[in-house]
Amino acid sequence: MTDTAPAHLIAGKVTAPTGGVDPIAGHPSDERYGEAVAVEAADVPRGVSERSTNGATSKSRTSVGQKETRGKVHALHQLVAVASKWPLGVIVSTAVLALAAVAALAPDLLSGSDPLHTDLLAAHESPSLAHPFGTDQLGRDVLTRVVHGARLSLFIGVTATALAVAIGVTLGLIAGIGNRLVDAVASRVFDLLGAFPEILLALVLITFTGTGTANLILAIGIAAAPRFARVMRAETRAVRGSEFVAQAGLLTRSRARIVVRHILPNALRSLPVVVTLGLGTSILGAAALSFLGFGPKPPVPEWGSMLAEAHGDLRIAWWSVVFPGAAVTVVVLATTVLGRYAGHRFERRAQL
Repeated sequence: MTDTAPAHLIAGKVTAPTGGVDPIAGHPSDERYGEAVAVEAADVPRGVSERSTNGATSKSRTSVGQKETRGKVHALHQLVAVASKWPLGVIVSTAVLALAAVAALAPDLLSGSDPLHTDLLAAHESPSLAHPFGTDQLGRDVLTRVVHGARLSLFIGVTATALAVAIGVTLGLIAGIGNRLVDAVASRVFDLLGAFPEILLALVLITFTGTGTANLILAIGIAAAPRFARVMRAETRAVRGSEFVAQAGLLTRSRARIVVRHILPNALRSLPVVVTLGLGTSILGAAALSFLGFGPKPPVPEWGSMLAEAHGDLRIAWWSVVFPGAAVTVVVLATTVLGRYAGHRFERRAQL
């Protein structure tokens, strides 16, 4: 019997190697067989391999895209399921605060006009398509000023609340972990300051510090601090007498470590509820003091100063007063609704 070359090599017009196939290694013993295989691969149409590769790549991309789409749809369904359990007031309040945040961070997305642009020929124009909120006594667009005024109004409220939290948490923690004398003195001071309305106390403080944005933040922050101090003091006393703090005292002698790792984190649990309620009070206080002339000076857009500028034109241009006042009212109501809802949820979890 004579040896014949494989059929696929004959089709490629390549003769078989004379050495044949090594039965031990399982592959041709002659190097020319490798050249024949290369020639055979070269004869395969290039488009076939490219189409197969492109097809596999497109399939993998399609599968990845489908997985991402399914993940987004699933996340959206979960968000809708969670939101469906919320009361309607909470959903509306969240949307209002989100809109206020957009107005404060990126006002040009809601109104691209200049809030300081004046046009005396267009003064006191009623609401229209060109000016949805009308114009003020200087012909400035009220909608643009309300949108741009959210930045300074919310900045004052948020910064003053943060200052009040820092002061109140520090004083409340000291009173809670101190001895009886320190706790008694601090409690009497907190009760005395808490007996005055926060706006009245801030008004007294700002008469000593002077007008301006920085002094307004300082006055509102100090006036609101007793609220957070009382809450922090009560939570600290409750956590201090718990069993796990007593056990932690047996394991370590460092009092500072016990305070930082055990008392402080657990005493801060109810603070977000008070912060949410306090934020609305700070925004309202900032607008009230700005209306009295203790805040930012015109023509800077700020809700309280806008009310102060336009209150004399209430009879002839009600829109220049109503819309800034409505902005303050809606934002304060939204924070109050969210704060009360968070408080109810916290009480339910505490009872469980």
